[in-house]
Amino acid sequence: MSVITRNAAPEQGTWAVRGREDEATVRMAAGSTAAVTDAVGGTAVESEAAGLRPLLLDVALPLFVYYAAHSVFGLSLIAALTLSSVVPAVRTGHQLVRERSLNAFAALILVVNLAGIALSLLTGDPRLMIAKDGAASSVIGLAVLGSAFAGRPMMTTGMRPFLVKGKAARAAAWDRLMAGSAAGSTAFRRHERNFSLVWGTALVAECVAKVIGAYTLPVATMAWLGSVFLAGAIVLGFAVGNVFAGRMHELITGEADRS
Repeated sequence: MSVITRNAAPEQGTWAVRGREDEATVRMAAGSTAAVTDAVGGTAVESEAAGLRPLLLDVALPLFVYYAAHSVFGLSLIAALTLSSVVPAVRTGHQLVRERSLNAFAALILVVNLAGIALSLLTGDPRLMIAKDGAASSVIGLAVLGSAFAGRPMMTTGMRPFLVKGKAARAAAWDRLMAGSAAGSTAFRRHERNFSLVWGTALVAECVAKVIGAYTLPVATMAWLGSVFLAGAIVLGFAVGNVFAGRMHELITGEADRS
């Protein structure tokens, strides 16, 4: 799951984002000896680490670079966003050239950073400054919604380590459910899609609420209410999204127990 942070100077309304697609696969070897069992467990742990690697490289690293450049070394917002876009740009281009596929997480962070650079150039109307602060949510929310409708929910990679928890049996159950070879596969994919739909809808709704509030409420009110909108979207995403995550966990556990 991608994490979103707004970092806005009151006078400028600037922002930054924290913020999948190379999901690692897990294959569990069958066998009756303890040595084989240990090997399977080791494979599962390595696979889960590989599953977290895209999140670290595509989301955590750009965030670290941004905050280090902007807050520690005192670079301007535009310079910090530019530096934090280097890794996502390289990873997006590398995967496009080498694998003929799109690294969705890296591409999303890159687009958000470029939008941040463009919006940081807007100055003047204080209501516009507040409204543009919702741009990050709208970009990420629309991307998450689009991935869900396209059948490749972006939130799945972030969910897997927390649902599988490094256990080989659960990892294998996840693979069978995703591949459609398990009894609960249809329900599992539906819950997976709904989880991303919930988060995408919450983020887009936060942006819409912020734009409406910017032009209908006093500026002084929106100076603090904008943060309430963001917090509300995050709480809503966790509260409703966890319902579907819980159902996925039950299906994984049940499938693992049957194997």
